[in-house]
Amino acid sequence: RKAEARAHILEGLRIALDHIDEIISLIRASQTTDIARQGLMERFNLSEKQAQAILDMRLQRLTGLEREKIEEEYQELIKLIAELKAILADEEKVLDIIREELTEIKERFYDKRRTEIISGSFGEIEDEDLIPEQSIVISLTHKGYIKRLPADTYRSQRRGGRGVQGMGTNEDDFVEHLLSTSTHNTILFFSNKGKVYRLKGYEIPEFSRTAKGIPIINLLEIEKDEWINAVIPVEEFLDDWYLFFATKQGVVKRSPLSSFANIRKGGLIALHLREGDEVISVGLTDGQREIMIGTKNGMLIRFNETDVRSMSRLATGVKGINLNEDDHVIGMEIIEGKEDVLVVTRHGYGKRTPLSEYRMQSRGGKGIKTCNITEKNGPLSAIKAVTGEEDLMLITESGIVIRMAVDTISITGRNTQGVKLMRLDENEVVSTVAKVDREEEEEEQPENEVAVEETNEEAPEDSEPDQNE
Repeated sequence: RKAEARAHILEGLRIALDHIDEIISLIRASQTTDIARQGLMERFNLSEKQAQAILDMRLQRLTGLEREKIEEEYQELIKLIAELKAILADEEKVLDIIREELTEIKERFYDKRRTEIISGSFGEIEDEDLIPEQSIVISLTHKGYIKRLPADTYRSQRRGGRGVQGMGTNEDDFVEHLLSTSTHNTILFFSNKGKVYRLKGYEIPEFSRTAKGIPIINLLEIEKDEWINAVIPVEEFLDDWYLFFATKQGVVKRSPLSSFANIRKGGLIALHLREGDEVISVGLTDGQREIMIGTKNGMLIRFNETDVRSMSRLATGVKGINLNEDDHVIGMEIIEGKEDVLVVTRHGYGKRTPLSEYRMQSRGGKGIKTCNITEKNGPLSAIKAVTGEEDLMLITESGIVIRMAVDTISITGRNTQGVKLMRLDENEVVSTVAKVDREEEEEEQPENEVAVEETNEEAPEDSEPDQNE
């Protein structure tokens, strides 16, 4: 099947080389790739795969030497296909090959038993005792595909231009959570419904770098309308480390990490939610961090996590930010150092603002304005703490994905609209924003790269003042 599939592609390339001038004219006259593909299929009686292979063909393949290579590979494949079909049609030939391979294995590896078998008592042996401890990398994609691979074989993805090329992901998927841990460490998974699940590192299947992994619903008993929005690796469940939660209705909670040491396979309630509420974010802290919470209508509050007393796992939490009636929380970040505050609006605008422009407050206040919300830029979709060394993924409601370097986004004041990050069709909005590791830049930018429209307009003097607690 593999040989026949390759031969099928080569047959298409041979047709292309025989009619190269006509094909080039057809492609140049086509408005879109889809039109060009359909034209090739109809004009030259090609399959969709053959037409796509022609569209993907590099110009260097037009040289005489490359044409000879294509023809030579095709003729060799035809011979191979004939040989393979002859083997499959003759059971005796199949058995002869098996005999030869088994004989070769015996000659290479046969010797006397080396292991000494003795009797003795070794105590109770758990499955984990038989698994070597190994440094691993775990990735979870935006669409819920998870995998692990050894840390020493992991390499960063190559950056795509418009859209995403990735570690075996689909075109509209990308790695959202990427963490280094050990096969013996515990991985905590927190869902939007306030539940927490756990797996050991070795329980996550290992795949190659280019494989996309398996759906996480195959490993965790999550419901249909439930998704994972935080993944935290834990080596040891210490009392002086905490998990900090924030919900859509502005509730926050801080619980000792040790409270989550024993979790059943079906998961546990990590946070009791009020009706209509859901978990927006969960972070791991050392007990001395600053917390930043942003809302849809452009308000932001910054406070010390010690303003929230430590609570049990079953507690509901306390008010983190005082929301207006038509507002809700869209993001929570744990401040690690001197980051900037990045905001992205539903109409594709965004900006960075220095953290110093947001004074410390007590939790439960209204916060201060972080963005001048207008009909043009729309309400906020996300708020992130960034250093400028990351990439940003913007995803629309229809699934269009674009990736950009954070340091290409302008730094402006709190009371501005921002710059256009993504051109959107009418009625299209940005629904999700994710912060991911930086990827290598391509040597050339795609010709259809979206231009950045500067709209750093200062708000009028009579704009709404900061709202304190």
